[in-house]
Amino acid sequence: MNRVNSAELLQELRRKNVALQYKAESRFGGQPDAVLQHTPGPGRWSAVQCLEHLNTYGRFYLPALDQAITRGEQRNSRSAPLFRSSWIGAWFTRLMEPGTDGSLRSRMKSPKGHLPSVQPDVAAVLQEFIQQQERMEDLLLRAEKVNIQQLKVPTSLSRFIKLSAGDTFCFLTAHIRRHILQAERAIGSMQQAEKVV
Repeated sequence: MNRVNSAELLQELRRKNVALQYKAESRFGGQPDAVLQHTPGPGRWSAVQCLEHLNTYGRFYLPALDQAITRGEQRNSRSAPLFRSSWIGAWFTRLMEPGTDGSLRSRMKSPKGHLPSVQPDVAAVLQEFIQQQERMEDLLLRAEKVNIQQLKVPTSLSRFIKLSAGDTFCFLTAHIRRHILQAERAIGSMQQAEKVV
């Protein structure tokens, strides 16, 4: 895997995070509940279900990242100028990252613990999502001062599979981008249906 500048990587992830938070507040925040709860078809998620799915991941990964960074701070970990993704970290990120044209590389079945409820509470889900993005931004700022290559974070797949903090941030950001795009498409499908009627 190629080495990248650690500070630039974290700044780019922060930029993406701020854009995702803004999109959630502006694009989803002003929508009626019915629009956010609209499912585009059988077996497809509504926009609010996409956000609830992301919240389940945030509930696991944000505290795990916080613990890893705190351990690094306590051990006087120092940032390294370069970061290199592991093969598994790069693979997870590539799997989630939407293409430049917005296409998704693959469809996946969500693990049981990350399935959204049938009709989530729109206001509560949106509020939690925005709070999680604010926490992510704070963690990315703290990560600038520690070695994101050396700090390890367990995955939700198995406590035996660990990623570096840097890979975890990359994967999590790609995963959020993937499902925000899916949520936008769910909203768009309702707007298209209304035009037809």
